[in-house]
This record gives sequence, structure tokens and C-alpha cells, in this order.
Amino acid sequence: MFGASGGIGTALAAALAARDDVSVVHTGSRRPPAPRPKQRPFTFDYADESGIEQACRALAAQGPLDMVLVATGQLTLPDGTGPEKSVRALRADALAQQFAVNAIGPAMIMAQAPALLRRDRRSVFAVLSARVGSISDNRLGGWHGYRAAKAALNMLMRGLAIELSRSHPQAVVAALHPGTVDTPLSAPFQRGVLPDKLFTPANSAGAMLGVLDGLEPADSGKLWGWDGAEIAF
Repeated sequence: MFGASGGIGTALAAALAARDDVSVVHTGSRRPPAPRPKQRPFTFDYADESGIEQACRALAAQGPLDMVLVATGQLTLPDGTGPEKSVRALRADALAQQFAVNAIGPAMIMAQAPALLRRDRRSVFAVLSARVGSISDNRLGGWHGYRAAKAALNMLMRGLAIELSRSHPQAVVAALHPGTVDTPLSAPFQRGVLPDKLFTPANSAGAMLGVLDGLEPADSGKLWGWDGAEIAF
């Protein structure tokens, strides 16, 4: 699992480790998390392509994986800049940063997917995407960089699904919308969210893993909501 130190990533790792059918969860982040039962930490940096390749080679050397989860993501930039409310606020450096975290980093992990996943039975490659990355669902505008980066991520996942279907016919490739989760990432944007639509990381993680459990290879290459509903690209 890549991105195990954020709110949702931590919850996903804990939920997987709690399952009887999971023997070990490889938890990757820029700084190794504290040791936890059944979790084996490793380090990676989304901006370091060679480092990602090295981490993936080390994982592959331990045997094929049943699941690869990419839980990295960024909405507000490190300088505190929030999503753009208008096209007039677009900046090249901000767009580059959004794409680096939300699309390019995951893409570099995708590039290693064929070597990481099992070929002899069902395997899963999943990423955290967002409903706002759906072009057809965009009725409000704004959040241009984040929307565009997540839309690019969705397209990359569609391409991965097509390619993996040839070499890994039982593989499932899925982009996931976690809902609005009560984490630092969404904290500045929770105003107006109904209490029953603001999820804890644990609830969101459990729901998304339940969705993944129910997907078949025929469902590969799509964007799914935490509730199991398909979200059109």
C-alpha cells in the first residue's frame, strides 16, 4: 500500500490488517509509520521515480501481491493555497504540483503493476480518486487543477485496466471515491456537508474495501463510489 500515513491510508491499512485473510500489509510512506501488527513499513516518495521503482522491486522480490492500493492525494498545496475558485486563479506551478501528487506519482506506481500483481488468480490495483474528477459530473466548475489531475488519474487507470486484462486476466483495476472524509485534507471544505455525509476514515475505508471485494474483472477500469455506485467519467 502506497500512502499509508494519511487519514484514509492509515484506516485502510488498519482495516486490511484486521482481516483474517490478510497475512501482511506493506505500508509505504515518506516516513516509516510506527510498527503495527501485520503491517510491514517501507519508504517511498511520490516525486522520486527511481525510488518508487526500487521500492516496487523490493516488494516484488517478496512474492506477487493480491492487492496494491495507492492512497496518496493532495487538495491544498504545501503553501496553503486551496483549490482554485476561478480560472483567473490558475498558476502553472500549482497545476504542476496537483498533477505531480494526484496523477504522476500514482502513474509511476501503475508502471510497476504488472510485476507486482498475481497472474494466477484475482488481484486488485486500486487508487483513491474523487467524484470531482468526473468530467460528466462537473456542474459547478472551480477546483480546476484538482479536478483535472483526478480526471487524468481516471484515464490512466482505464488504460492500465485494458493493458492488464491481457497479461493478468483476473485483475481488477478500480478508482475509488471515498466520500467526504473527516481528515485534514477535507477539513477546510466541510462547511455545508450534512453530518450523515461526513465519514470517519474507518467508515470510508471499510466501505471502499467492501466495494473492492465485490468487483470482478468485468468491472475493471471504472470509478466507483464508496457506496458501490459507478461514477461516470
